[in-house]
Amino acid sequence: MVLIRVQPIQFVIPLWADLLAIAIGGLQGAMFAAQFRNRRLDLLGIAIIGVASGFGGGLLRDILLNQVPVALQSNWYLIAATGAALIGMLLERLFSKLSTVITVLDALTIGIYCAIGTTKAISMGLPAIPAIFVGVIAAVGGSILRDLLLNLPIALMHVGSLYAVAAVAGAASLVGLLAGGVPVFAAAVFCVMITFSVRVLAVLFRWRLPEQRRIERMPGIGLLASRVRRPRTRNDR
Repeated sequence: MVLIRVQPIQFVIPLWADLLAIAIGGLQGAMFAAQFRNRRLDLLGIAIIGVASGFGGGLLRDILLNQVPVALQSNWYLIAATGAALIGMLLERLFSKLSTVITVLDALTIGIYCAIGTTKAISMGLPAIPAIFVGVIAAVGGSILRDLLLNLPIALMHVGSLYAVAAVAGAASLVGLLAGGVPVFAAAVFCVMITFSVRVLAVLFRWRLPEQRRIERMPGIGLLASRVRRPRTRNDR
């Protein structure tokens, strides 16, 4: 059995990259929430959902890495998330069809957070598999908090989302490239591209994982189960 070993890297996430991820997450979250006019969300409600969408992945990532959340270490993070959320609410009124915009922003957010989370985990010395896990949690954390605040079914848990699958593909590619000696920035960009592509293609072509089914519905096993439950008749005797 061959395990991928990735040496810890000396890497500091640039402030602009963190702010970009938070801003895009806040923008996407606010635009998503603004669609639900029946919820009668006010400016504060939209801002909270946008901030949660922007901060969620980073908060979960830093909690898993036992660090003070980066979003609480500078004034700019909250300003960027809140400003992006308010802009997202205004943009919602400018577009009549937002599904494509929201999907693209959603995929981009997942990719950026996946790359940042995985890279940060590796830089702290985590092995490959735990680093991929941290990257996936960072990628989907914002969408989970967004759906919880809106009292919606968590998209990650339902057929057809492929949020986590896209993040796993991106994080695994990043780990593999780093193990092969590819520079960190190039590996992170490739991770974003892979995650973004898988998510967008999944929406366009309706890719999905198989839906869960009871084991007795499987061929052969279902026939055996029906024979076991069938009552005995006089002919059987």
